[in-house]
Amino acid sequence: EVQLAESGGGWVQAGGSLRLSCAASGYTFDTDEDAIAWFRQAPGKEREGVAWISREDGTTGYADFVKDRFTITADNAKNTVYLQMTSLKPEDTAVYYCAQAPTKVIRPAWGLLADYYTTWGQGTQVTVSA
Repeated sequence: EVQLAESGGGWVQAGGSLRLSCAASGYTFDTDEDAIAWFRQAPGKEREGVAWISREDGTTGYADFVKDRFTITADNAKNTVYLQMTSLKPEDTAVYYCAQAPTKVIRPAWGLLADYYTTWGQGTQVTVSA
């Protein structure tokens, strides 16, 4: 059984940086043909996809609202996926979740769809102040 645990959330001022971590257990990134993604949800808002990475070919994808500001990476030895966030804006404030899908992202649009993912972490709060 795959389990995910997020960490690294906190409070930062606008323009600051933060790195989120998603630690996975029950599988290894270098042996499973899977995809890992970051989603976020603000109070009263719909959950939205942020970024994804496919392990088989190392491809990544990003939502337009974080492109050139956020970077998703994976460390196979640590079974951990990271989301490096820079130039943070108040509208980035949300609970951030990581999620896993059993297969790679075939179509880029699928990578930001919550229904594509089958395992979810508990989330970590990110708050950005003006």
